[in-house]
Amino acid sequence: MSLYAYLMLFSFAGPFLLSFDKKVAFYKLWLPLFVGVFFNAVLFILWDSWFTRQGIWSFNKDYVWSFRLYDLPIEEWSFFVVVPYASVFIYACIKTYIKVDFVKPFQKYIQNFFIIVCILATVIYYDKTYTLVNSIIALILLLIHSFYLKKPYMAYFWVAYFIHLIPFFIVNGILTGMATPSPVVIYNSHEIIGWRIVTIPIEDSVYALTCLLIPISVMEAILEFKTKK
Repeated sequence: MSLYAYLMLFSFAGPFLLSFDKKVAFYKLWLPLFVGVFFNAVLFILWDSWFTRQGIWSFNKDYVWSFRLYDLPIEEWSFFVVVPYASVFIYACIKTYIKVDFVKPFQKYIQNFFIIVCILATVIYYDKTYTLVNSIIALILLLIHSFYLKKPYMAYFWVAYFIHLIPFFIVNGILTGMATPSPVVIYNSHEIIGWRIVTIPIEDSVYALTCLLIPISVMEAILEFKTKK
């Protein structure tokens, strides 16, 4: 197996095995969750494939299998199932075990902060493709939640977002060369700002937000619809 494949396997194993915890019962959310994961995967696989063809990033052949589908290693396809699954599992645990009333007074300010960050990134770094596209998608999503949906689960989302950054950055750190002589995923330095958290492009923190919020939004919409029936 490739390094990338091992990383995805270990990332999936823990959340999957814990999905059958009686209190969280994450397995009961699988149907709406995987609908959300599907929508998320369609968006990001199309984006990822196009970015790869444009040379915005590439994959180190030393750490991935040679088989490619739409210019992407099969491990990269698995990323869009494994990472959202593990990330939403954290969200489900927080909804089960943590009261987030302390976040609610600050929720609006947190969302506004990220909206402003995305606007500034879009305006200032319009010539950096990854920064631009990443910021626009996150901005649209946050504006929809702030001014249209206004769902109470966003308080849980923000707690989950900041907590999930820890495992996300561990996985992403390995993919960007934190533990290997060269990165698994190689970013074109001309298409990113250049600020990094150790080896991780700062833009990936915004990408992580979008990759978590899309499946949660779809999953919660389906659960709400079923409740109203």
